[in-house]
Amino acid sequence: MGPVMSPEDAVSELAAATAHLVRSIKGLPDIAVGEPSLLPGWTRGHVLAHLARNAEAGTRLLSWARTGVPSYEYESLAARAGAIEAGAGRRAADLVDDVRRTAEEFAAAAEDMPKDGWQRMVRYTAGPERRAEVIVPSRLTEVLLHHVDLDLAYKPLDWPRWFTRERLMSTTASLTSRGLVSTPVRLRATDTNHVFCLGFDAAAAPVVAGPECELLAWLFGRSNGGRLHREPPGLLPAIPPIY
Repeated sequence: MGPVMSPEDAVSELAAATAHLVRSIKGLPDIAVGEPSLLPGWTRGHVLAHLARNAEAGTRLLSWARTGVPSYEYESLAARAGAIEAGAGRRAADLVDDVRRTAEEFAAAAEDMPKDGWQRMVRYTAGPERRAEVIVPSRLTEVLLHHVDLDLAYKPLDWPRWFTRERLMSTTASLTSRGLVSTPVRLRATDTNHVFCLGFDAAAAPVVAGPECELLAWLFGRSNGGRLHREPPGLLPAIPPIY
């Protein structure tokens, strides 16, 4: 599924999201980066190291699209994991500077992209080939999602409304088309009345209701669904890991 906004709009949205992230982490004490994040087994230091290495990876993909010379995201998934682990234990100031510097380099690479470059194909480490137009929206998702994972003041409620709507549509469609939903369910947003179908033949399926941001947090595994309710009452269906 392609992006729902132009590369130029995605660059603008990413700039705003990154600025908010940098403000949140500025001045973090060393003790804070060693504390648990919302991701099992990861400290805040792991999340910050991942954000920095992800920016570098995206910059390499943008270089590939701009020049036509293959410049792979990561050498391997194992190398990606090793780089995160190696960087997670650094001082807070070093981690924050790493996130800021690599984000600026990514932004500069995106600004340098020619218009036709966005249509060129690149290959992600896990295997899929995609048009370069997905690189900035993918980075934007990483920034918005992992900002929440840092477990600071930023919450799913702070996600842009367009982001929660678009990701609910694209994620439910992807899970359904890939056959990853064992039990059909309808997601009803109580704040907008939009309905998103998860699984085939969901017209008469149970309903999981709540605000759009809470529905998306649950789909992304950032919430146990405690602020959602099911109609008729019962357990929420299991959702496979996405991010």
